[in-house]
Amino acid sequence: MRIDVLSKEYPPEVYGGAGVHVAELVRALRVLPDVDARVRCFGAPRSEPGTTAYAEPDSLAGANPAIRTLGVDLAMVDDCDGADLVHSHTWYANMAGHLAGLMHGIPHVVSAHSLEPMRPWKAEQLGGGYALSSWAERTAYEGAAGIVAVSAAMRDDVLRSYPSVDPARVHVVHNGIDTTEWAPVADPDRVRALGVDPDRPSVIFVGRITRQKGLPLFLRAAAALPPHVQLVLCAGAPDTPEIEAEVRGLVDDLAASRSGVVWIAEMLPRPDVVALLTAATVFACPSIYEPLGIVNLEAMACETAVVATATGGIPEVVVDGETGWLVPIEQATDGTGTPLDPERYVADLAAALTDAVSDPGRARAYGAAGRRRAEESFSWGSIAARTLDLYRSLT
Repeated sequence: MRIDVLSKEYPPEVYGGAGVHVAELVRALRVLPDVDARVRCFGAPRSEPGTTAYAEPDSLAGANPAIRTLGVDLAMVDDCDGADLVHSHTWYANMAGHLAGLMHGIPHVVSAHSLEPMRPWKAEQLGGGYALSSWAERTAYEGAAGIVAVSAAMRDDVLRSYPSVDPARVHVVHNGIDTTEWAPVADPDRVRALGVDPDRPSVIFVGRITRQKGLPLFLRAAAALPPHVQLVLCAGAPDTPEIEAEVRGLVDDLAASRSGVVWIAEMLPRPDVVALLTAATVFACPSIYEPLGIVNLEAMACETAVVATATGGIPEVVVDGETGWLVPIEQATDGTGTPLDPERYVADLAAALTDAVSDPGRARAYGAAGRRRAEESFSWGSIAARTLDLYRSLT
C-alpha cells in the first residue's frame, strides 16, 4: 500500500508537535510490511529517500502567507498520482490532500492536531489569510474519508467545530513518543554550558511563543516561586511581534527581581533538550489550548514530573497525582480558550509549581511514573499499527 503523507513540517524543518508527529509516524510506518510511505513536505530539498519537498512558488513571493501555502499545496497534487491514500497534517497541507483525493479518486485522511476555529488569535498573524486557512480546513474536514483525532478531547472539538462531519469518520489515535530517543540522560556539564545550574531546582518550559501555549500566564505565575528556583525557558518562534514584546517584558521583569532566569530562544538539538529536561525538577505546560501535547510526553519520557493545565487532551496524558499536577481552568467558549479568571489560574499554577519544587522526592516519583506511562501507553509502533488499520478500512 502506498501512502502519501503531506505536511508542512518535516525534518530538519520542524518547529512544533505536528512536525514531530509526522516524522515519528512515517518512521514507524516505513518498517511495516507492504507499506510504501512517501512524504511530501514544504521547504528546502530533502535527501531522504521517498521524501519530496516543495518550495513556495516564486510568482507568489510577497503574497499573504495563506496564499503562499495554497500555492505549495497545488504543487503537490499531481505527484500524488499512484498513491492508494493521502494523509494530510494541519491546515497547511489539508487542501493538498483534499484536491489530491478528488483528482486521483483516492481516500483522504486528515490528522487533527489543532483546529483553526480554536485559534482565532491567528488573525493577528494572517489577517485575511485566517479566513482562507479556516476555509481550507473546513473544506478538507468535511470532505475527508477519515479524520484522526489525537485525543478524545480533540474528537469532541472536531465535531463541535464542524457539525456536518459524520462522527463515525472521526477516530481517536493518540500521539506517541519514541522512548529510546526521549529518555533521561544526566549531562550536568552540558546543562551548565546552556546557562543552567544543575544543582539548583528548576522549572522548565519548552514551546513556541504563541497564545495557545500560555507563556505569559506561566511567567506571571513564576514570579511567586521561591527565589532559589531557576526558570528555564526554551521558547522561540514568536507568532507576532506583539506577543514577543509581551514575553520579553515579563522575562526582563523576572530577571530584575531574581537570579536563575534563563531564556534560550534558538531551537536546541534534541540531546540538549533531553539534558535540560532530565536536570529539571518539573516541566511546565501552561497551555490554554492543547489537543494532546507531545511536549508533556517528551518530559515524562525523560522522567520529569509535569505541571500542566487541565484542558484539551492533556488529562489523557498527565495523570493528576501520579505523573504530575493538573491545574484547573475555566475558559471562554468563544474559541480563544481565554481563562475566565486569569488571576485565579495564575495563582493555582504558581501553587502547583511551588508544591512540585518544594517536594523533590515526590517530583522524582511522579517523573518515574511518567516514564512508565510513556513506555506502556504511547509507543509509535502501536500507533502506526492502528493508523494502518484505518488506512486499510478506507481503501
